[in-house]
Parts: sequence; C-alpha cells; structure tokens
Amino acid sequence: MPPKRKGPLQLVQREVDDITKQFDSLVKDVQTQDVSTEEALQRCQELQISAEKTLKSLKKLTKADEPAPVGNYDQRKQEQERRLQDMLERIDTLSLKLSPPGPSSAAGRAAKPPSQSGLRVYTVLSDFKGEQEGDLSVQRGEVLRIIRTTADGWWLAQDSKGNRGVVPKTYLKIGSGIDDDDDDEDGDDDENEEELEEEEEQDEELSDDKEKQSGASYSNWGTVRKALTEIDATDVLSAMGAIPSGFRPSTLNKLLVEGTTYRGSHHIQPELSPSKLSFSDLFLDPDTGRVRARQVRTCVCFTLWSCRMIPTPGVGVQVLSRHVRLCAFDGTQVLSNIHTVRATYNSKSPKTWSFSPKMTGILPIFLDGDCFLRCNSASPDLGILFELGVTFIRNSTGERGDLSCGWAFLKLTDDTGNPIPNRTYELPVNGGTPYEKDVEVEASVTRGSPAGVFQQMLQARRQHKLIVKLKSVNSRTRTQLSVLPDTLLHCLSCVHLLALHRQLLADALLMDRPTMQNADLICSPILSTFPVLLDQPDLLDALRNIWLDAETNMSRAQKRDLPYLKREFAKVYMSSVYFLLHSPSLPRHRWADPATEEQRARVIYAYLDTLKHTQHTTGQSGGPEVFVDPMHQHLAFDITELTFDLLNVARASAVAVVMVSAVTGERLFGVGKKNKVFGGLVWILVASTLVQPDNPLGWVMFVSVFCFVLTTLWFFIFLCGANQSSVWPSLDVGFHFVAVVFYLSASVDLAYVTILKAAVLAVMSYVATLLYFLHAIFSAIRWQRS
Repeated sequence: MPPKRKGPLQLVQREVDDITKQFDSLVKDVQTQDVSTEEALQRCQELQISAEKTLKSLKKLTKADEPAPVGNYDQRKQEQERRLQDMLERIDTLSLKLSPPGPSSAAGRAAKPPSQSGLRVYTVLSDFKGEQEGDLSVQRGEVLRIIRTTADGWWLAQDSKGNRGVVPKTYLKIGSGIDDDDDDEDGDDDENEEELEEEEEQDEELSDDKEKQSGASYSNWGTVRKALTEIDATDVLSAMGAIPSGFRPSTLNKLLVEGTTYRGSHHIQPELSPSKLSFSDLFLDPDTGRVRARQVRTCVCFTLWSCRMIPTPGVGVQVLSRHVRLCAFDGTQVLSNIHTVRATYNSKSPKTWSFSPKMTGILPIFLDGDCFLRCNSASPDLGILFELGVTFIRNSTGERGDLSCGWAFLKLTDDTGNPIPNRTYELPVNGGTPYEKDVEVEASVTRGSPAGVFQQMLQARRQHKLIVKLKSVNSRTRTQLSVLPDTLLHCLSCVHLLALHRQLLADALLMDRPTMQNADLICSPILSTFPVLLDQPDLLDALRNIWLDAETNMSRAQKRDLPYLKREFAKVYMSSVYFLLHSPSLPRHRWADPATEEQRARVIYAYLDTLKHTQHTTGQSGGPEVFVDPMHQHLAFDITELTFDLLNVARASAVAVVMVSAVTGERLFGVGKKNKVFGGLVWILVASTLVQPDNPLGWVMFVSVFCFVLTTLWFFIFLCGANQSSVWPSLDVGFHFVAVVFYLSASVDLAYVTILKAAVLAVMSYVATLLYFLHAIFSAIRWQRS
C-alpha cells in the first residue's frame, strides 16, 4: 500500500521542525565554541532566509490546497506562523550577539562589508543620543575611530573608552578638532570625503547585489530606505510594518489643514446670492423679527455608538487621540464642513471605540456622539462619510502625524430616492481612502464566504464595524435646526448657541445696516469671534456651560422674550469666552496635545468658577466690566476682533467678493466712472489745444486715448458680468497701476508745455492721474482679499 500523501500544511510543519533543530544545533555549537564567529553568522543568515521563505509560503496556503479535510485548519496554520515568528526573533537576537555592536537587522539597518581604507579619526559635530540597541551615544567634540562605513549612513565607530556602536555620518567630521580651519587639512578632508563617497557607492553596489542574491533578507530595508526619502511619517511606518496595511494618511485631516473651507467656522457665515448683493440662506421675518426658517433637502440627526475590531498601531507609536471625522459626501467630493468626535479608549478592550461616555456634569462637545447634518445637495449618492483616525507621535523621532484607520459610508437615501428609516446601522469599515475600493483594513481578515454557520458567526464577530443610529428630535430642536445654514454638520448639543448666533447675524446684516449695499465694518465682537469657538471646542463648552447657568435663572417669560435673550447672551459671551480669548494665561489651542489641553482646561475651569461665584454674589449674568477689573489681565485688542467684516467672511468665491467690492467702490466713490470721464476730458482738451512744441502732445494723446479705450472696455466687461475669471483681480490691479504711471509721465510733460497757455488741461490730467491712483489702491485691496 503506497504511503499517504502529506498535505502542504504538514510539509510546512516539517520544515519548521527542521529549522528549529538546525537553530538548536547552532546555539549548542556557539555555546561550546565549536564554530567560528564568521561561520556562525553565515549559518544565522541561511536560517533567516529559510525561515522567511517558509513563512511566505505558509501565508499563501489555503484550506482548499489540502488533499483531504483537515480539522482546525486555521488554528494549526496560525500556530505555525507563530512558531516561525518566534524563530525569526531568536535568530535576530543570536545574530546581534555574534556580530560586533552595530546596526541590528530588527531595526532595519542592514550591515555592509567593511571598507578597505582602514581606520579613520572623526570628530563629533553635535550630541547624539542612542535611540535603540546598537547605537553609540556621543557628545560634541568627542573623537571617534571609524571601524566600518556603510551605504545607509550609519557607521560603526569606537570612542576613547572602547565602546562600540553606530552613529549617523552627518554628525561626524574628518579630523581631530571641530574648529580646524587649516587649508591643508581642508584639502585632505575633501580628498577623504571623495574617497568615502566612492567607497559608499561601492558598498551600495555590493548591498544591491546581496539583495538580489538573498531575496527577502534585505528587501525590507530597501523599502524603508525608499520611504525615508518621503516627508510623511505614515509612509515610513507603513513600510516598516508598524501599522496595518489598510491604514493611510488621513484624507480629511489634510483638507482641514489646507485652509478654512472645510471648517465649521466657515460654514456658519452667511452665503451670498448669485447677484452678490444679498444673502441666499439668511432671511428675516419682518413681523416677528426672527430668522425665517428654511427647509433643506436633507436634515438628519444621528448618534455614534461604537466602533468594533479596529486594529491598533504597532510598537514605536504613541496614540494621542482616537477620533472619527464626519462630513457630507457624494462619492466624489466633500459637501460640508468636517466635524470631529473623539472616541474613548479602554485598555481592556483596545479594539473597541466608544462615544458619549457617561460622566458627571455636561458632556464635552468633542466627546459627544450626537450630531446633525443639514445639506441642500440634490445628489442621489449623498451620504455621511466617517473616517476613523488616530493622531500619533513616533517615540523615536517625536514626529506627529494623522492616520486613517479606515472609513465607512452611510447613504441617506435608498434605491428609490426615499430617505432611509431611523434605526441602527452597522456599517462595514473599509481600508485605504474613500477613493479606493476593496481594500482591507487588515490583511489577516478575509471576507470570503465560510462554509459552516459557526464559522460565519466567528467571521462576523471579526469584521470591522461602525455602529450608527439615526434618530428623531423634538419640535424645539427641529425649529432651531431650521434657522441654521443650509449646509452644516455639528454637535446636536450646540444647536441653541448656533441659533442665537444666527439671530444676531441676521439683526446686524438685515436690520441694523442702513442699506443693503453698505459694506462698512460692523462693530460686533460676538460676530467677529464666535466662529473661532467652533475650532476650539473647549471654549464652546465653556460658553454652553455658563449660558446654561444663566438660563436656569430665567423665568419662562424671559426665555420667550427674544430681545432679552439677546442682551443676556451678549453679557454672558463678553464676560466669559470673549475674555478667555484675550487671556494671557490661556495657551494657544493645539489638537491632540495632552499638555496644552490640560493647561487650557485648568485656566478655563478656574475662570468659570470665579465667574459663577461672582454671578451668584451679585445676581447678574455678567458683562464687559471684567475687562476693567484690575484682578484680571487681558491681551490687547485687534480691530478684527472688535468688528465684523462682511466682505471678508461672506461665503462666496473670490471672484464674487471682488465683484461686491467693485460695486461698493462704484457706489461709494464712483472711481470707475470718474477716471473714465476725466480721461475723456483730457483727450478732448488735448485735441482742441494748439501748443508748441507738438512732440509732448503726441505722448499725451496716446496715453489719454489708450486709457480711455481700455477703461471703457473694462466698464462694459463689468456691466456684462464677464469678469468671473480668477485672474480678474490681478488684471485690474496691473492695468490701473500702468495707467497711473502713464498718466503721471504725461501730466509732467503736459504741465511743462501748457502751464501758461492751457492750465486747465494740466489740472484735468493730474485729476485723472489721482483718480486712477485711487482706483489702483482699491483694486489692490480687492486683489488681496481675493
């Protein structure tokens, strides 16, 4: 009877047993000193190559490769993988002990053969502290002997005490002194550096040959070395295998860092209408004096419950924050602001993220998972994008970064276009970015269809999930949501504050302005600084806390009295967060910085406690009197913190802002029309005046005709609305400054020849020059704002 054929898993198990026996034999020979160090290192390298090749083959095996059914296949496969991983670690440890102090293979620094130039003396230029085993800590001015140079820039050196280790070559200088300025030695240094460069090139060629020969043994460092040329720390960690394969640099964080377009502070500002002379999302009811409610296509409220089976970053990375960034998304672009909710972490369950933890007092905004979304997009693919992310810091370099641990998408309409019902949804978390498809968060998690019911249950428990619940709210909250901007995503507990800000904004822009075309600065510290609070949630929490205390002391009639509410809100705002914004003891806000967050929390809590005590003592809700209190210091005020600039903050494109500025300038100053009129008068007067000599009038005639024609063309372009290009502000500035230079030169020549015969001609020319100069100044201001 022929012997039973063994399956692939059994063959791999036999190979693992053989590698284990060979390693045990090598350890025994090393302990008894039966082999030389060079031979032992060579055997270690051969075992490492064999173990890595076996591990690679093992990972490719599947249950379908077996000729016969195998019980507990996954468990047996994982056991063999664990044995191989342990064996590789033991081989690395033995190799490190056998080799002289130098770069370890575990750290990714491949040892290169020694150069042929012998020992050299180098001086340390700056202090270097060893970060891992094998590094040599040195101090500035210390003299080292270089034993071996390598192509990766980490050289094996020995100090005066006999300690050996690797140091980066950028910290070293040839010679025995730092301040050695002798010309001969400089020449020798140049020659030695050239020799070293040649040797490094040879070393690199040798290392490349070894990589080709040994395969996987050196491929990891090649990937890391390539990743080190990039700036992003995420790419480096991914290449080193410190993070799962599905992690990516945070897409939404990059959008937040690039500018203010995707911040909540930008989306709460009023939006200009297509005519650029009114607002498209802010209207006032003349009968009640309140903001008119506006219905949008999508208005949903939801709660973030938890995230399950989210993998953790590897060693060498300290996590500063676990969070979820949310926004409206249609599959191609972000349609709203990006809101961040921080998750709470439990060391007993590291792969589970939870939101809205139970605590005494008011739940902070950045921990509150209750959110709302208002969006007026008509896209059939509209939904909410959830990006799970972590903010980390590398232990070795101190470099910060933001990782995306995966993403989930909740489409808000079904296939027929109707809104989805209010219930709990378990969303699968995908790896990569929202623009990548079929990327796993972890390579070990398979999404195939298991055969048995029990296996299906186990696989379902291992899937990465985000649990979200859509819910309804009461009528009061729905009324407050209806007065907010058409597009906004934020915390549900701040709706009443956002509605009050919206009411104050409508009063200032639609009721208190003399005319709708007036674009003067509005004296309102609340409107100018309230958007800042949306980027600093701890201050928004402080305002919500102090306003809640003020509301508890109001009667029902006072709560329904809108003018009274606005007055009290202004008092509370000025005495609390507006003062904190100018407090010298409050550090600048920085995301996911524990030290800064703790210090800010202490300052805010201490001041609010003092303010509440004062309010209970005096019975008043506060006021700006705190700024003249000698017990409290504050920073100097800026004009931008006291006034609201409509043209600077209104949500519109850069061209739209320029058009509003142009209309305002035309109405307030009439510069665009007057310089054309005076330019035409200069042209007419020059044509009807006889002077000697004729030559200066030729240049004056050219300037007047040239500026008159182009200004007329400019005027008709503006009337037709053809100035929508983004280059319009630059062209406007350039043309008017050229006109100023031309008219000034023409005016000087004209005054020289006509001052006695036709003085009015010179006067008109200088007036046209002045008007062009004024228009050039306003054009430059509009260009800067755009």
